[in-house]
Amino acid sequence: MERLSSAIMATFLRNRRAARSPILLYRYGLGWLLGSRLMLLEHTGRRSGLPRQVCIEVAERPARDVLVAASGFGRSAQWYRNLEVDPRCRVSSGTIRRRPATARLLSTADSEAALARYKTLHPTSWRLLRQVLVDDFGQDADSIPMVEFHLH
Repeated sequence: MERLSSAIMATFLRNRRAARSPILLYRYGLGWLLGSRLMLLEHTGRRSGLPRQVCIEVAERPARDVLVAASGFGRSAQWYRNLEVDPRCRVSSGTIRRRPATARLLSTADSEAALARYKTLHPTSWRLLRQVLVDDFGQDADSIPMVEFHLH
């Protein structure tokens, strides 16, 4: 069953249209239906200067106005690279809607600590994510960079 879930997750991540489908719910004000484990990140393209959107998983919420997310595709993920250039963004998650935020790219040590907490809090999600990242995308699952979002 877990392997089937991993295959579904990998297919979802490979298909751009499927992976971006939750964005439509957020656009129509229905993002709350996805719960607080997902977030819509609105950021600025580093070269184009155009607004960009991506849905990512919230790994943890260490404080009321702080969310932490993992860049499963590492430092090469476009949203991660865009935040390196301009950390100003907007975040929607659960009942939070388009809140201005500032992203802080966590150090390797802080990312490892956050990932360790994620593994403990969400063991099933971690097993599936790790399997997809390692088996299907050849990523190093133990060195996933994390980003902390401070809501204003």
